[in-house]
Amino acid sequence: MPNIAVFIEQRDGQIKRVAWQMMQRAREIVDAAGGEVWAVLLGEADAAEAGAHGAHKLFTASGDHFARYNSEAWSAAMAAFCGAHAPDLVLMGSTALGKDLGPRLAAKLDCACVSDATGLDFDGGFKIRRPVYAGKCYTDLTFSSSTAVVGVRPNAFTLGDGGGGAVAAEAFDPGLDGFAPKATVAEIQAAAAGRIELTEAERIVSGGRGIKEADNYKLIEETAAALGAASGASRAIVDAGWVDHSHQVGQTGKTVSPNLYVAAGISGAIQHLAGMSSSKCIVAINKDANAPIFKAADYGIVADLFQVLPAFKEAVEALD
Repeated sequence: MPNIAVFIEQRDGQIKRVAWQMMQRAREIVDAAGGEVWAVLLGEADAAEAGAHGAHKLFTASGDHFARYNSEAWSAAMAAFCGAHAPDLVLMGSTALGKDLGPRLAAKLDCACVSDATGLDFDGGFKIRRPVYAGKCYTDLTFSSSTAVVGVRPNAFTLGDGGGGAVAAEAFDPGLDGFAPKATVAEIQAAAAGRIELTEAERIVSGGRGIKEADNYKLIEETAAALGAASGASRAIVDAGWVDHSHQVGQTGKTVSPNLYVAAGISGAIQHLAGMSSSKCIVAINKDANAPIFKAADYGIVADLFQVLPAFKEAVEALD
């Protein structure tokens, strides 16, 4: 009977959606195989939803060390939790924080570590699916260590209504008495307020070289705003200086798995496909009928994006 610990990532008290997505998938597994789902929260945040999303228990640790992310303190605290409770699997989001924390925790536990997972099953043992070769293939992995740390791609699992009951928070000892970190966070430069984070977005509208010039990226942003979506970009226009790198989707940018991905004026180079091919529904808009993006698209529109996007935006706004 597997026990699964789910790390609840939070920033400034706001919990990342990927935590609830992982928790619901974990609950589905233990409901079929036995065991429990343990939510683990470091720092101050309202995690009352943990029970509703499937957690059997909620473990918390608070203190000055958790006011801001510090890899030394947080990995030590998670290692202390795992040492005390011995979960069979530890799940955390493949976010910027999770990609730093996960491998550090696995090193402390001397256990298996899998990153960017998009699938998780259990049949007498865990089977973890992740993309390889820039997203062209998938591999299924098992592990022989007593536990494993698995980073899960945001939006890899759907977020339903949950259905669990309330759970009481139980404090655990993070083992940080007398701890003095070798480095501290001096400053955090946050993204512009109100902007939807690409890796967590349910909908994304991205533009490529087909927008022709930097000023035309506002058409991508306006369409995204109408959809309540994040705005993305291909490497070509980021390298050209038209858009900030924080918008880049692809192998050297951000990997995303939204429910809807609209690619406007993007040819579909392998580098870009590696970052968005796991999207649930892909809509491609390109004048070139032979553009590689159409091979990955669920729906393709062979037309001028400057005609399609304004009409699309108008239609979406008319639905309100």
